[in-house]
Amino acid sequence: MASLPPRTRPGPTTAAPSGATPFGAFSPVEGRGVQIRAKVPGVVQAWIDELDTVHGPREVVMVKVGANEKAGALSPRDGETIAEAAHVALSQRLPVIVEMSSSGADIGEGLAALHGWGQAAKALSACSGVVPTVIVVDGPAVSGPALLLGIADHVVMTSEAYAFVSGPHMVREFTGVPIEKVDLGGSGSHARNTGVATVVVDDSDAARAAVAALFDFLPSHNDELPPRIPTDDPADRPVPEAGEVIPATPTGSYDVRTVIRSLADEGEVLETRASWAPNLVTAFGSIDGRPVGFVANQPCALAGTLDIPASQKGARFVAFCDAFNIPLVTLIDTPGFYPGKDLEWRGMIRHGAQMAFAYARATVPRVNVTLRKSYGGAYIVMDSKRMGNDLALAWPSSEIAVMGAKGAVEILHRRSTPEERADLEQAYEARLLNPYIAAERGFIDAVIDPADTRRELAAALAVLEDKREHLQPRNHDNTPL
Repeated sequence: MASLPPRTRPGPTTAAPSGATPFGAFSPVEGRGVQIRAKVPGVVQAWIDELDTVHGPREVVMVKVGANEKAGALSPRDGETIAEAAHVALSQRLPVIVEMSSSGADIGEGLAALHGWGQAAKALSACSGVVPTVIVVDGPAVSGPALLLGIADHVVMTSEAYAFVSGPHMVREFTGVPIEKVDLGGSGSHARNTGVATVVVDDSDAARAAVAALFDFLPSHNDELPPRIPTDDPADRPVPEAGEVIPATPTGSYDVRTVIRSLADEGEVLETRASWAPNLVTAFGSIDGRPVGFVANQPCALAGTLDIPASQKGARFVAFCDAFNIPLVTLIDTPGFYPGKDLEWRGMIRHGAQMAFAYARATVPRVNVTLRKSYGGAYIVMDSKRMGNDLALAWPSSEIAVMGAKGAVEILHRRSTPEERADLEQAYEARLLNPYIAAERGFIDAVIDPADTRRELAAALAVLEDKREHLQPRNHDNTPL
């Protein structure tokens, strides 16, 4: 799956405003480039700029935390500048893009410096779910400012970037374990182990392309729909290749990203957090020009089971798409939750609930397709019909049940002989392991030919385009953490 869709964009037009540092594709046009707190000294500069996307120029609030002075250490004034930029973004309903290279709070400023980045954290938290926030790390992000990465919707890191709350020296002092900063908080670690990095790229030029590619699929704020993406790909294009990748055996492996690419316009998708929790794929794409968020079990990693990282990854992605009006397309092929003492002790119940909670409260158009297996609790969690799903589809070869035939027979007929068990498994498969039973009971809306999947999805998204749900008044929900 391509990390960055190869779309054609116009290049930068003019230089950045006087006193501000340009960030590649962000370039003000005549009469714009309005600076924020331009005369306030410090390592942070902020201005209103324009981002080139496939839709044309998009106005954004640009913040640069530079490392040229004091290694990017934030003074109280710097924190106030970041906070003010976030307030401007909220009032004008503009996305926030931060380029960060900071060694933390300025020790010379004392406690006031901590209050500075605390203000920044509060202001960026206020942006959450209202305007998209993206942070690009092209250097260090250390101590308090590193926590801002966890607040942002998406984080783009270059290969040389690193981020941590407590550095190698503190780790060595407290634990006695020597470790290098790259191993502790390098971009590779955040891509594979923590999920902090949405995308890791080679350099700042690639980071600019990644941010622009991301905004191809996003609206500027939560009160508008994501803009349609120009495409010549017919909505009713047959996709026989989608069904052909499914192995004949129920335990065979395949790459679900092949299915996603076949369904998406021009086969172009932007996968997020590809190296973290690879048993669940999350990606942005479009169908008939409508941006969508794909959530799919990945059979070639842990057999597509759901574990703690996959649940966290899916919940975060679903919540983001719901916040910014991006329809969800869920592709299901999972035997259930990954079993294990370690997972249960680490909180599989709480983290598994995150996925269910995110889907249950999502109000955007939601369509799912069961490709092969959908068993047990994972069937419920992966946007099942009774979780508020708008349209549930299934391929003829799919299996929707409490569990597979072998497991069910071992529980229900544990005293049977091997020959009897084989007969019982065949009877179980014929009677229960097919989508028609679920369709008969209303849990599946239609059983479709795999070649018609793109056409059915495009038609469903067109019908659901004006979907609106009444939201109950409350201060906020209590997300399982």
